[in-house]
Amino acid sequence: QSRLVESGGGLVQPGGSLTLSCVASGFTFGSYAIGWFRQAPGKEREGISCIGSSGRNSNYADSVKGRFTISRDNAKNTVYLQMNSLKPEDTAVYYCAASLSRLCESPTYWGRGTQVRVSS
Repeated sequence: QSRLVESGGGLVQPGGSLTLSCVASGFTFGSYAIGWFRQAPGKEREGISCIGSSGRNSNYADSVKGRFTISRDNAKNTVYLQMNSLKPEDTAVYYCAASLSRLCESPTYWGRGTQVRVSS
């Protein structure tokens, strides 16, 4: 059974940091680009970062550029999202997804999400 499991979410103060993890199983992890997406209450899901299958290429939405860093360890079937300088507007459920598109379009597999709340 193919699955993605996110972890690392929680409550953090503005300006703080969190690192999210996404562990994959049941499919050939190294063949897929992995993206992080988020959805805030009442808003549409937003793609925020994508990393290619080899880890050499990545991209970021303008809303997180310079604050978030995506990385992957193919030996551990894991992708990370390091989030720094967090803002209240970063509050959302964060999902990882696996895609055969190098731009993380139309993902094949989705995780169930992890909640991030930024509040003082």
